[in-house]
Amino acid sequence: MPESASWTGTPHIKGSTESIRMALLTFSLVGLQFTWGIEMTYCTPYLLQLGLTKSKTSLVWIAGPLSGLVMGPIIGVLADNSKSKYGRRRPFMIGGGIVVAMGLLVLGWTAEIVGAFIPESELRRVLTITLAVLSIYLVDFAINAIQSTARSLIVDTLPIPKQQKGSAWASRMIAIGHLAGYGVSTIDLLKVLGNTLGDSQFKQCTVIAALALLLSVGVTSWAVDERVLIASSDADVKTGAVKVVGKILKTTWNLPDRIRAICWVQFWAWIGWFPFLFYSSTWVGETYYRYTPTASLADSKDPLGDIGRIGSLSLLIFSIVTFIGSIFLPFVVKSPDNDSKPGERNFTPRPPAAIAPLAKFLPGSKPDLLTAWMLSHILFAGAMFLAPFVRSLHMATVLVSICGIPWALACWAPFTFMGTEVNRMTAPSTMLANGSSYRRIPNPSDDFSGPAPSLSFLHLNHLDRDIADDELSEDSSTGETAGIYIGILNLFTTLPQFVGTFISMIVFEILEPGRHPELNKGEDVEGEGKEDVLRKVTEGPNGIAVCLFIGAICAVGAAYATQRMKGLYKRVR
Repeated sequence: MPESASWTGTPHIKGSTESIRMALLTFSLVGLQFTWGIEMTYCTPYLLQLGLTKSKTSLVWIAGPLSGLVMGPIIGVLADNSKSKYGRRRPFMIGGGIVVAMGLLVLGWTAEIVGAFIPESELRRVLTITLAVLSIYLVDFAINAIQSTARSLIVDTLPIPKQQKGSAWASRMIAIGHLAGYGVSTIDLLKVLGNTLGDSQFKQCTVIAALALLLSVGVTSWAVDERVLIASSDADVKTGAVKVVGKILKTTWNLPDRIRAICWVQFWAWIGWFPFLFYSSTWVGETYYRYTPTASLADSKDPLGDIGRIGSLSLLIFSIVTFIGSIFLPFVVKSPDNDSKPGERNFTPRPPAAIAPLAKFLPGSKPDLLTAWMLSHILFAGAMFLAPFVRSLHMATVLVSICGIPWALACWAPFTFMGTEVNRMTAPSTMLANGSSYRRIPNPSDDFSGPAPSLSFLHLNHLDRDIADDELSEDSSTGETAGIYIGILNLFTTLPQFVGTFISMIVFEILEPGRHPELNKGEDVEGEGKEDVLRKVTEGPNGIAVCLFIGAICAVGAAYATQRMKGLYKRVR
């Protein structure tokens, strides 16, 4: 018989109320999304300004899916087996935060760093681009390490009845991070701060993002106390590179049906989200300069900052919509956690007193989370189908803003379902509505199996004072394999980004070849005059809009996959 893992301590979050505890648990996501927002707003026009073509820029953004493919599952496995006295997740979060901060500062000052060693020449330009690309890779790899462990920390700490609430709070923090990031991007920081943090908008944003990430990760790490792993189960004693990869592949190949369904919905959804998240800010800025007669980048002193600010305004509204949705949607959508409790009806959480009067305006019949997730895919697809036909800044802003609602669900639904399923697997026993037992069966040959830990470690009543002790003992779990399953979900989030990168590269190569003189101070490109290239850039089809349209088609696929997932959930009831 293999021995089970041994633990010491009890999960604990500082705070006098549940809302404060939830906010502190998920606060690291504010800085994380602030950083993502700055990167998504400025890095594409920044790379174009350095002289890359759009097709080559799309290859740079393979850093995102590549880092998710590598870092998510590997960090998940390593963290699952970490015996650090500070816990399994927080050391990786703090280490990742420091690396991201360093990468951001290097990214902001690439030209100065290279210029200190190389005189003005073509070599200097190439090395500047190379350093910028390497910095983006460093930032993306470290961000994925933080994201994987921050999500796993939520699953580790909360019992099944609180998984939806934890994911909803995570969605709110993501919205706040985006809101802050895009809000800062809309401000002319040079007028407000002068040259205190740098002599350009982009430099100042990288400094602020680095500080925001370190602060938010520090707050969560201070507020949360983890259980400490004393001894791994016999099957997990060895964690060499080959062993880690073997675990990931074996678990991915043998996913439970529900978890596999969640992953496939995520796969199709993220082919659609990839071009939106990485290019929508640039698309809005380009739309403005294409179709506004009085607008021109030729006379701009800071074209990168101008495009970033214009795009950020639409994404600021997008973030406001996301934030509002992340607050209200949990109160109008049925929780999925009662699927395992016979004789009970699904319920929606009671809204706080401050917004309770608004509840009377909501419809009496509430959709379940799966239905809401499916409808969000359809809404996103409908908005993006219109992208190629947009001819004004206002319309582009409207379409981007509408996507705030499906994005709120994209940040909430998959992690709610995954957290619930992982905790069901590691809980000692869970009864489904049809009376059958759903539990993890120990298997000596399974690298992730082992007897369930003692229930003495599973009481999380410091978080759930409003939940009875018998419910805690039934639903609580160690979440000991949360890292690997969250990592695999991250795989299905990142693999479609490779597909999106490939699609974007082809579209840009066909529709918008060559460098962009409007971001290169008007220099001639590849033998063509400035006016000729500008005419191609402004009069031809917008490559980003075409990519958004293709993403809409994939979002329809995500809606279909979600419908199939609904059928799977009905069969087990």
